[in-house]
Amino acid sequence: MAHEVQNFNLDQKFDFNAGIKKSIMTVLLIGTALLVVGVVLAMMGGGHAEEGAEAGGHAFHWYQRLFANVWINNVYFTGIAIVGVFFFAIQYAAQAGWSAPITRVMLAFGNWLPIAAILMIASFFVMGHDLFHWWHAELFDKASSEYDAIIDGKGAFFYWPMEKGTFPVFYIARMIIFFGFWVFFFTKFKKIAAAEDQLGGTSHWFKMRSWSAYFLVFFAVSSSVSAWDWVMSIDTHWFSTLFGWYVFSSWFVAGLSAITLLVIFLKGKGYLEMVNENHVHDLGKFVFGFSIFWTYLWFSQFLLIYYANIPEESVYFIERLSSDVYGGFIFVNIAMNFVLPFLVLMTRDAKRHGIFLKLVCTLLIVGHWVDFFLMVQPGTLGHNGGIGFMEIGMFLVYGSAVALVVLGGLAKGNLIPKNHPMLEESYHHHI
Repeated sequence: MAHEVQNFNLDQKFDFNAGIKKSIMTVLLIGTALLVVGVVLAMMGGGHAEEGAEAGGHAFHWYQRLFANVWINNVYFTGIAIVGVFFFAIQYAAQAGWSAPITRVMLAFGNWLPIAAILMIASFFVMGHDLFHWWHAELFDKASSEYDAIIDGKGAFFYWPMEKGTFPVFYIARMIIFFGFWVFFFTKFKKIAAAEDQLGGTSHWFKMRSWSAYFLVFFAVSSSVSAWDWVMSIDTHWFSTLFGWYVFSSWFVAGLSAITLLVIFLKGKGYLEMVNENHVHDLGKFVFGFSIFWTYLWFSQFLLIYYANIPEESVYFIERLSSDVYGGFIFVNIAMNFVLPFLVLMTRDAKRHGIFLKLVCTLLIVGHWVDFFLMVQPGTLGHNGGIGFMEIGMFLVYGSAVALVVLGGLAKGNLIPKNHPMLEESYHHHI
């Protein structure tokens, strides 16, 4: 290792001290309080949770809004966690050198995956019948007045090999397989990284590159299918052939924003001395570029459906744009996830300074939560949805919990891969 790199502390570990924990716990308590207030208001009939109101043809109950919020945050923060592992794997598969000092930051987000798996699977068993219209047996009974030929035609995708309308074995199996392999790859990456720190050499880097390639192939399939399962199947009649890409792009921008915020946070605390404005610039370019990519997919999906004007396709946007509850959030979504990031990060200097990136990345993390809110709530709650105390509180609770888990995991190992063969290249990185 060259003398310049050796001048840095390559054995540094993140100190997850009481002050940082106290700040996160404060946000967690505020979120819990807001969530409790939101639940109480919903139980009392406050906001949109009106007694006797209907959503999707069935009587609406206050707890359905709670269920929808749990599902939104489960899916959203699962996406941020898996994107951390995905971006980590990309660095090795692409043989990237610039990112060597921050790869452990990316990987740390995967610590949320085992908890996400438990929450997703448990919440599906508890809440699935209320969230997913296709989990109603009468839809598959040709003798029933509620029989739905379209949903019946899609039934095997959820229920095979069981009888339609009984238990969604195929759906649950996919969820378990996806999470099982995601956690497996994350654990494998952590083990190889720990061995590299202890033993050195280049063999672990080559091993990581191979496993990263395997993971990326699996992720390419599982990320799209999970988007169909967990989000698109809520609006069971509707489908979009680019929906998997669209959900991935929303996950990816949110994940990139979280990674960037954490790198800037660590730099501010005196860690990651090797990381300079050139590395930050690269992260800023990723955030800027993929915000435009998300907008491209959003507009492509919207324009094709709008132009074709086929009723079974256009209903997805009509029920959102024409709604008093959701209509305004369509434009909030575009403003937060494209207009403001595009204008703020357009210049080179903006992408190299933490103050601009902290503003934009925070905006994007909230903005893409709004994106998932628009994907989930209209199909699960109808006009009984909205953003209130319950939604804000749940977002803060999940965000704080993820922060505790990610930072706790980051503190357990070396912050910098000290034996990474491209660390010297990263030190000289300049753009």
